[in-house]
Amino acid sequence: MDEKTISIGISSCLLGEKVRFDSGHKQSSYVNKELRDYFSFVSVCPEVGMGLPVPRPTIRLMSNEERISLVETKDATKDYTDGMLSFTHKKVAELENTEMCGYIVCAKSPSCGMERVKVYTVGHAKANGVGLYTEHLMKKMPWLPVEEDGRLNDPVLKENFISRVFGLNDFYQSMEGEPTPGKIVDFHSRYKLTLMAHNPTSYKTLGRLVAHQNEYGPDEFYHAYRLGLMEGLKHRASRKNVTNVLMHIQGYFKRVLDADEKRELAQVIDDYRTGLLPLLSPLTLLKHYLRAYPDDYLASQRFLQPHPEEMRLRYGL
Repeated sequence: MDEKTISIGISSCLLGEKVRFDSGHKQSSYVNKELRDYFSFVSVCPEVGMGLPVPRPTIRLMSNEERISLVETKDATKDYTDGMLSFTHKKVAELENTEMCGYIVCAKSPSCGMERVKVYTVGHAKANGVGLYTEHLMKKMPWLPVEEDGRLNDPVLKENFISRVFGLNDFYQSMEGEPTPGKIVDFHSRYKLTLMAHNPTSYKTLGRLVAHQNEYGPDEFYHAYRLGLMEGLKHRASRKNVTNVLMHIQGYFKRVLDADEKRELAQVIDDYRTGLLPLLSPLTLLKHYLRAYPDDYLASQRFLQPHPEEMRLRYGL
């Protein structure tokens, strides 16, 4: 798989493009230093895309009883809502027909912010809004992993987002452009342990969906599975759930390990459970035993390697 073919949408300013109101940018060092080697970026600035100049007056979200509008900060009579929505609907409709695997947006932006965007009313402001562009993007493409630049500084949120991106890309690659129920069943088999780690409820729900696929049309089954998969992976893999998965994998080696090896593996897993060791420790030991005692089912499980090791995303988990 050529990872550079993994398509990620991104706010243009995060790439260092000088598209902000003051002719500046908000270049993300993580995006530009760490992610460029793995992803192909689709750069979008909704404000420039809808025709606003650089530089330009600042804009903000304004609420009245009827709707939230996008207006100039110093002159609320200058309303850009319709222009923004027109661009947004056209752009998102274009993206819906691609195999885009994720989107990184600029925090707090009235067009791109994912959460806690300031919405003004007469006399005060509340940081409870969503940028107009990103709100429509998430509504029309609810399966798409979306994250803000600042939140990618959190090791857990970062690992979860990147895992979802690679998971969605794996799903698309597995379909080979022609989804079939059989391909989805094969994919689901490889993601059973991943789903157990992220959300046991989603694991059970998707299992029932796969078992009753004959009750759905092919397209309906494909879309239902994709949405359920990505909603499940959006849940952060808790230490408790991951420990249960590690113990499940441990069971595959009970007939081949000697007493000392079993004791060591159980201790390393328990040390992870209690926070003494990072996830990498039991995983490294389990992979060692998998090489020594091959098992086709375990070897196929994406849980063991959801993203390239070189990204070092599990070091802090």
